[in-house]
Amino acid sequence: MSEAGKRAGGPVDRPGASSRPRRIGRPRDARADRAIIAAALELIAEQGVYELRVDDVARRAGVGKAAIYRRYHSKDELVADAVAGLVAEIKVPNTGSTRGDLLELMRQAVAVYTDPIAAGVMPSLIAAVGRDPQLAAAMRDGFLADRRAALAEVLERGIKRGDLRRGLDIALALDTLGGALFYRLLVTGGPIDRQFADDVVDLILRGFAPSKRRAPKHATERDPR
Repeated sequence: MSEAGKRAGGPVDRPGASSRPRRIGRPRDARADRAIIAAALELIAEQGVYELRVDDVARRAGVGKAAIYRRYHSKDELVADAVAGLVAEIKVPNTGSTRGDLLELMRQAVAVYTDPIAAGVMPSLIAAVGRDPQLAAAMRDGFLADRRAALAEVLERGIKRGDLRRGLDIALALDTLGGALFYRLLVTGGPIDRQFADDVVDLILRGFAPSKRRAPKHATERDPR
């Protein structure tokens, strides 16, 4: 099995995705689930999102097209689940410090985006998301939502600890964390490594630190008399 297949989990059933009852029959084959996800990721990395064809996924995964259509109602759903498969279940860290928590999440992200499959998938995916509202919605509701929720929880905990200022624009902080990563991945091509993760976290902690209170005037100025 390919490395992508080892990483990829099975598809996630989304409540409300279909009102049709499930058919009674053979249970789904977990190996086929993994093979479909792995094949989709590899083909996106090689060819791009728009060039992805269900026929090609089925052929590479060694399954019939019907097996894919039983799992997904559209190519967008397949793409969204495939990309979600790049990231294992996200657990919110609690290291005891805001810096430690943010470092843990950023280092997880670095590990993902230095993977050859992920590095090949993301440029095509970002381009497709900008032109396909349905795919953009699928990505926001799946892959991005889970990651942003984990980061938001860490940031909110940092506010309560006093490490980050009250009234912090959480969305802006999240965009700053993710934006630095994607800009380097998609635009500059600079190194994405442990040092990069450390520097981005320190930038966030400095930039969104609590405002220093000014000392009372009488405490800093001598009486001229």
